[in-house]
Amino acid sequence: MENKNLKARLGTKLQTMQEPGAIVSEPQTALIPVQSGYVALTGNALGLIRDNLKNQPLSVQLFDIVKAPSGGSTVFSVPGLSGDEAERDLTGIILDYTTPRAYWASADPVEGTPPTCLSADSIISQDGKACALCPYNDFGSKDGESNAKACKESVLLFLLRPNNIIPLLVRVPVSSKTRFLRYSTRLISSLTPISGVVTKITLEKATSKTGKPYAQYHFEAVSVLSPEEAAQAKAFAQQFMEIVNAAELKPELPEAS
Repeated sequence: MENKNLKARLGTKLQTMQEPGAIVSEPQTALIPVQSGYVALTGNALGLIRDNLKNQPLSVQLFDIVKAPSGGSTVFSVPGLSGDEAERDLTGIILDYTTPRAYWASADPVEGTPPTCLSADSIISQDGKACALCPYNDFGSKDGESNAKACKESVLLFLLRPNNIIPLLVRVPVSSKTRFLRYSTRLISSLTPISGVVTKITLEKATSKTGKPYAQYHFEAVSVLSPEEAAQAKAFAQQFMEIVNAAELKPELPEAS
């Protein structure tokens, strides 16, 4: 009898999942507020996000994005309520990050043009091929004159700042990708999750081999969260990213231009 009841329940759930437009939600673990300087960790931020979304996807297009400045500038341009604001550094908790890459067949694609090929993790392309074996991943494949790759790489950070519950997206260009991964590796060596510290991001002026100025990103752990705050940040990051990933959208890509 018990087996029959179990089969009946499973059958009902399967039927519900197969119905057009049906949404099956997993039960969410309620986060216990902690003492913190980050408002997202002190209240029911996730509940507020879900209530305000009204089942709409939390698409990446809704986030404020900070891009790498041009011309070697060491100042970030951060979107604000009254327009863009200049900031010397970005400080917060990195909840998560992605490593997208994209290739455009055109040498000078119009901004907003969909890429010819893309990858969400810089490892496997959308058609299942290994990025490491792709000729467009070779240095010098962009134009044959510079050492640049034809396929653009970047790192996209979800940076939670003290007075916000929606992270700021920080796009790290390929020129600073190794710097970020080295920073992440140093945290691993001390058994510290990336969401367990407060990270300060600054810019340093540099010059390419061709004499072109650009900005390199510098990452510094300025403080370590308490065990309670770190546990809350980890739980918040996991549930927040589940909301983002549920949108099943394409990754935020490097820009075409």
